[in-house]
Amino acid sequence: MSDPERPGITRREAVLRLASTAAAAAAVGVGVAVFHDRRLVTAAAAAIPDWRVPIASRPPAAAARGADPAANVRRAVAALGGVGRFVRPGESVLIKPNVGWDRLPEQAADTDPAVVAELVRLCRDAGARRVVVADLSCNDPRRCFASSGIAAAAGAAGAEVLDARRLRLTPAALAGLAQGLEVVEELLQADRVINVPVVKHHSLSGVTIGMKNWFGVLGPGRNRLHQEIDRAVAELGATFRPTLTLVDATRILAANGPVGGSLADVRAVGAVLAATDPVLADAWGASLLGRRPATLGFIAQAEQRGLGRADLALVQELGTA
Repeated sequence: MSDPERPGITRREAVLRLASTAAAAAAVGVGVAVFHDRRLVTAAAAAIPDWRVPIASRPPAAAARGADPAANVRRAVAALGGVGRFVRPGESVLIKPNVGWDRLPEQAADTDPAVVAELVRLCRDAGARRVVVADLSCNDPRRCFASSGIAAAAGAAGAEVLDARRLRLTPAALAGLAQGLEVVEELLQADRVINVPVVKHHSLSGVTIGMKNWFGVLGPGRNRLHQEIDRAVAELGATFRPTLTLVDATRILAANGPVGGSLADVRAVGAVLAATDPVLADAWGASLLGRRPATLGFIAQAEQRGLGRADLALVQELGTA
């Protein structure tokens, strides 16, 4: 049997090459060994930063309601002390919306473009030197970013918009079920990270909001995490510690998620929540879908890990503007 990329190589030579790759990987400890230009290259697994900033004397979450998504973003973030408490001049920011699907904003399968764009403007106003909007889509990335309206809106607001065609993947020090997967390199290079999920029903986890949104920074093989979805989501919540979670509930996908498609499954809520507690953020979003947080396995596991509290009484409701 011959190697289709290099005619003439024997089966024995191929086996020996694989064996040498494995030995090299073992020799460097935590890392990945790959062939590049017929040379063996080892890449150490990068550490996952903690992007949080200490926030005192503020509520862990605030929800704003009204017809204008951009105004809801401003009010919710202001209640937590303003974007300047999270983003400082000269820092780079990565904004991670949900841009998984080739859907229009009205179908509520992706984060609302007005929410993303306003967050970009706030970060720019705070003096961020670079604002990146990025996600690894499930459908064709060009169509996802175009149909969702995020490419145009975020770009016009001053962001560098990166879909899967422009994102780089790198080995990362992931634990648990995600061990061995690659992560978006631009995420690891950012000074601050803001998670911006949309509230949706999910056929496996019940709901998909903030912690589940981290699937979109993982490389090939992430589908295996669906086998133990609650554990996987809680582990991702423990791994990725964002500066801020901004939950988009402008429209929510109440059924047939996460892909959706029918406008009959969409419900207009007109709300945005800003949170420093990712568990509380998911609990609030779940409540909009009529789900009690205590009944969702990944929220219970996240609480057990000490990642936050699913106590909705902690949310400061700002009311309707």
